[in-house]
Amino acid sequence: MPDPEEVLRAHTLAAADDPSSDIVWAGRHEHRWGLRMAQRCRDFTTVWFDAGQRTVRFEAYVIGRPPSAAAEVYRQCLARNRETLFARFALDPDGDLVLCGRVPNDLVTPIVIDTVIGEVYQLVEVAFRPMVRAMGREKNA
Repeated sequence: MPDPEEVLRAHTLAAADDPSSDIVWAGRHEHRWGLRMAQRCRDFTTVWFDAGQRTVRFEAYVIGRPPSAAAEVYRQCLARNRETLFARFALDPDGDLVLCGRVPNDLVTPIVIDTVIGEVYQLVEVAFRPMVRAMGREKNA
């Protein structure tokens, strides 16, 4: 079984080095590997990966704590959680909305990491503008 830390290192660097992708290297900070993806709905999304003893955890910030219409934003998140494989909407300790998940170490491969990255990208693309609209922050979203 490949070392999940090595798979993350190699694959995040390879994805950032691919000239055909819109992914750039976000660095390694506090034992986490980061990738930044260009998005159509906003400038970018950063996905952080952290290899643990049993799982690789990942997290991507989506939007700040809903100041208004929180029930509608949370409803949208819960409805979208039903359609995902790895990523789930959750609240971070500050109440901000993030996408997060865990992959068992024995399943960590470049294909699974690509699947996670793709799922985070797609969820942000389909969910971000409706959340912003529900929060009343953007009139033409």
